[in-house]
Amino acid sequence: MSKYTTGEMAKLCNVTVRTVQYYDSRGILVPSELSEGKRRLYSEEDLKKLKIICFLRDVGIPIKGIGELLAEDNTENVISVLLEEQEKVLRDELSEKQEMLDKVEQIKKELKGLDKYSVESIGDIAYIMENRKKLRKLHKMMMVVGIPLDLVEVGLIALWIVKGIWIPFLVFVPVVMVGAFWFSKYYFDKVAYICPECHNVFKAKHVEGFFASHTPRLRKLTCSCCGHKGYCVETYGMEEKIYG
Repeated sequence: MSKYTTGEMAKLCNVTVRTVQYYDSRGILVPSELSEGKRRLYSEEDLKKLKIICFLRDVGIPIKGIGELLAEDNTENVISVLLEEQEKVLRDELSEKQEMLDKVEQIKKELKGLDKYSVESIGDIAYIMENRKKLRKLHKMMMVVGIPLDLVEVGLIALWIVKGIWIPFLVFVPVVMVGAFWFSKYYFDKVAYICPECHNVFKAKHVEGFFASHTPRLRKLTCSCCGHKGYCVETYGMEEKIYG
């Protein structure tokens, strides 16, 4: 039966001699015998055990857990369960890392659109990203309600032009105006705006927001914090946030 020294064990498992010695000191890889010169000698079974230890360490299982595992009678079954749990942990960590990577890439993308940027502007981008999903959901809801109303309005105008029937259109217009008023109020209650000057998050006044010039991401408003009037960045936010 083959016998291996500490150095040979280390070489066969691609680890350092100090690592093999450390496992010995922790009691999870005790040599099968000592030579006459007090050198550690390991058996084939010890080599297999070291390979298992190295494998478990490579997937992130701590030394203490490995020691307890190897002391069990039904080691194979415990390893199977342990690996399943470790897989869940690693997948969760991978998901978190991917989310962080996505945020970094998004911030880099946003910064490319700025002539200059500061810590405050990066904070603005982070705040926008944090609430982007909620804002998109709100926009989708607006479209779900708005598009059918637009189609009905176009249909009634066509009816007026083609058939000369105008009463349904006149009845429909006041209903749409009242609905638009209350729906827009709901919208402005849900969103907030980031001032490019003071970087505070403020709520838009309903009337000003309703009639303000805007793009899908910007709206020309007067900041309630510093008084700056200009295009402010829209984000989802139920409350104002004053940072300065």
